[in-house]
Parts: sequence; structure tokens; C-alpha cells
Amino acid sequence: MELFILFGSFVGLLLIGTPVAFCLGIASFATVLYLGLPPVVVFQRLNSGVSVYALMAIPFFIYAGDLMVRGDIARRLVALAGALVGHLRGGLGQVNILTSVMFGGVSGSATADASAVGGIMVPQMKARGYDVDYAVNVTVTGAIIALMIPPSHNMIIYSIAAGGKLSIADLFTAGILPGLLLALSLMVAAWWVARKRGYPTEPFPGFAVLGQMFISAVPGLILIAIIFGGVRSGVFTASESSNIAVVYALLVTLLVYRTLSFSEFVEATFGAVRTTAMVLMVIGSAACFGWLLAYLRVPTQMIAFLQEVSTNPFVILLLINITLLILGTFMDMSPLIVITTPIFLPVAQAFGVDPVHFGVIMILNLGIGLCTPPVGSVLFVGCAVGRIGIGQVMRTIWPFYGACFVTLMLVTYIPALSLWLPAAFK
Repeated sequence: MELFILFGSFVGLLLIGTPVAFCLGIASFATVLYLGLPPVVVFQRLNSGVSVYALMAIPFFIYAGDLMVRGDIARRLVALAGALVGHLRGGLGQVNILTSVMFGGVSGSATADASAVGGIMVPQMKARGYDVDYAVNVTVTGAIIALMIPPSHNMIIYSIAAGGKLSIADLFTAGILPGLLLALSLMVAAWWVARKRGYPTEPFPGFAVLGQMFISAVPGLILIAIIFGGVRSGVFTASESSNIAVVYALLVTLLVYRTLSFSEFVEATFGAVRTTAMVLMVIGSAACFGWLLAYLRVPTQMIAFLQEVSTNPFVILLLINITLLILGTFMDMSPLIVITTPIFLPVAQAFGVDPVHFGVIMILNLGIGLCTPPVGSVLFVGCAVGRIGIGQVMRTIWPFYGACFVTLMLVTYIPALSLWLPAAFK
């Protein structure tokens, strides 16, 4: 009955359009009342969920990314990517994906990636004769790459949801090779669709122009090296690196590029505050929900249930992936990480899966959910930028979904893709 109240009230509120944070909070409050626990437990757990030092990194990374978006960094990265891969078949599609790799290392946000890169690339692709659905498909699925490479906000959330004992530096490092593999898979899909539709290539501008584009983009690219190099080397923590990222972003946009106006600075500041408030509200409510799951021994019951289904780790990981893919179509990524990590991480560990490896699987899996209806926030952003209906996009996005799914299976069943690089750095 306790689980019925917890999940029933949550799903019921979700179906009538209640914001996710309130769905989690109200469901937790109703369950606590039924269990006869003091109602103050809900607020204590909510407070403890957001009173985590590592969470300080999230608002500052959001702030740094927003400053870089408004400071013209995205346009310079697009120009560099165009010089590098624009001559391949479906050139602008390849440019879109490579830009997502570079911009993801600055923003750490799939939504910001789809908005910034899509805002530049989609109009250019339409003007050069590319179909709008192709432009949006590439933009939306390419944005997932930002979730895999540093500084991914969701890697930090997963570390906290896993008990705060996992190294954020290891998680940042573990996502690099899977992120690059995802980019390669999407570039192959983009090439295949472009070849099938007869899209043009862009002329190679020459090494002199390539060098100029690289020099112009260097100040933005250095931010990636500062964040990853500092955290990986232990010079500073992820929270400290986020503060350094903000200071560096201000210096670059104000003194080097000189493209950030005072009004844009104010908008970026208030935007970061609003986004942070929403994210922390969801994390706090989800922490309370997750505590109740542990209190009601849901992870233990889940392990016992799956052991009855199969004792093969390959089958268990497939079942977990399918479950997460389904859940990802109905809920946003941050609350799902906080809710499902306490359930599925013990299951994965019981079958010998490394928690860092599982974190990469979960981030990639739920990232695919951001590109699927009915609650795919990145899909909505891409369709809004391209001014195209979701139904039209969904009819032609399947090759890109296939590339994402193949990458997910490779990352799931080849642990070395996630674990080799962290071990090498150690």
C-alpha cells in the first residue's frame, strides 16, 4: 500500500500536468503521512538533498555556459567545425555534430547546445538546401553529446545520487570516449542520410583559413582544458572549477571577444538563477522520494525480482536499459537520475557492474529520452528552432535513433569504453 500511494500519487499528478518537483514532493508527503512518520521528515530530506557542496558546481557551470553562448563563442566554434569537416558528404550536418562536441565542452547542457548550435546551424542548413527535418534531427541528437563530456551537470547529479562517494573527475573522464563514439556514430548516420538525399558538400577553405578559425576559437576551447585538466589533476574540485569557468568566461567575452553587453550579462545572470532554482527544487524533492524508496526497501526487492528473472548480467543490463528508455520518454533527466539511481545502481553492482560505468550508461540512456516525445525537452527546443512539427521530425529521425542505440549497446557491453580512460589517468 505504501508503494501504491507513493507511485500512484506521483503518476496521477504527473498525468494532470503538475510540475515534476511538486509531483515528487506531494507523493513523498502523502506516503510519509500514511506511514505515520513526522511530516517534518519531508522537509529535512528536501533540505539535505540540496545541502550538498558538490551541487555548487551546477549553477556556476550553467552561468559560465550562458555567458559563453551570449559571448559569440558558438559562432566561432561553428566556423572552426565548418573548416574541419564541412567538405564531407552532408557537410553542414557534420559541422553541426562536431560543433556540438566542442560546445558541449563549454556548456555541459544538451538544451543549451540545441538552442545555441541549432540557432546558428539550422537557418544555414535551410538556406543551403537541406531539409528542415534533417537539420533538426542532427541538432537534437547531436546535443546529447554535451551530456557525456565535461562539464556535464548530470554527471555531478549522478555522483550525488549515488551517495556522493564517486569521483566527479572519474565520471567526467569516463564520458569522453563514449561521447566521441556517439559523435562518430551520428556522423555516419548523417553521412548516410545525406548521401541518400543527395545533399552537397562544402568546399575545403584551405589550411590558412583553418588556422585562422582555430586561433579565433582558441579562447573558448581553453575553457574545456581548464575545467577538465584542473579537475582531473586535482588542482581544484569540480565546484571550484565552475567558479573559475565563470571568471574565465567573463574575461573572454568582455576583454577578448568584446561581445557581451551589460544587458546580456544581466540576462545571463537572471537566467542562471532561474535555471538553478528549478534544478535544485527538483533535486531536493527527488532526494526525499529516493529516501522513501530506500526506506521501503525498493532496491532490495528489485534485486530479488531481477534475480528471479535472470542471473545473466547481460540480460539484467538490457532490462535496465529498456526500463530507463521507457521512463526517459515521460520524465526529465535530472529527477530520473535522482529517483532511479538508488534503485538500479545497487542492482547493477550486485551483478558486477562498476558504478562509474553504470553512470555513463544511465546518462547516455536518459539523454536519448530528451529527444523523444512526449516530454523530450531537447526535441521541443530543436523543433522550435527549426519551426517544424514534432510529427514531421519523428518520421525521419530513426537513423539517428539507431546510431544512439548502437552506441548505448556498445557502451553497455564494453566497459573498457568507459573505464579505460579513468584508469589511464590514474
